Amino acid sequence: MFRRSEPTDCTITWEGQALPARAGESLAVALLAAGVTAFRETPVSGSPRGPLCLMGACFDCLVVVEGAQNVQACLVPVVPGLRAGMQRGARGFEDDAA
Repeated sequence: MFRRSEPTDCTITWEGQALPARAGESLAVALLAAGVTAFRETPVSGSPRGPLCLMGACFDCLVVVEGAQNVQACLVPVVPGLRAGMQRGARGFEDDAA
C-alpha cells in the first residue's frame, strides 16, 4: 500500500522485529512503509486501529515507545535503534506509582 521514495538509512524495532526506516521520518510513516497497519488495540473490544490523520489530531496511532505508553506515532521522529510496540487496551497506571 505505501512505498518509500528514498532508501532507508537505519532500523527500528517494532514488537521485537527489526524494520527498515529513515532517521527523521515519523514512526507512523516508518511502520506503514514496513507494512504495519495495526498500531493499537481498543480497550473495550480489542479491535485493531491504525493511523488516521498522521498529524496529531486523532489518537488512533497510539503506541508504546521506549516503554512510554499512549505516544502518538505520527509525532515521534525516528532515531536509529528506536524501540516501539503496539498499545494494547487502556493505559496502565501501575507504572506511575514510582
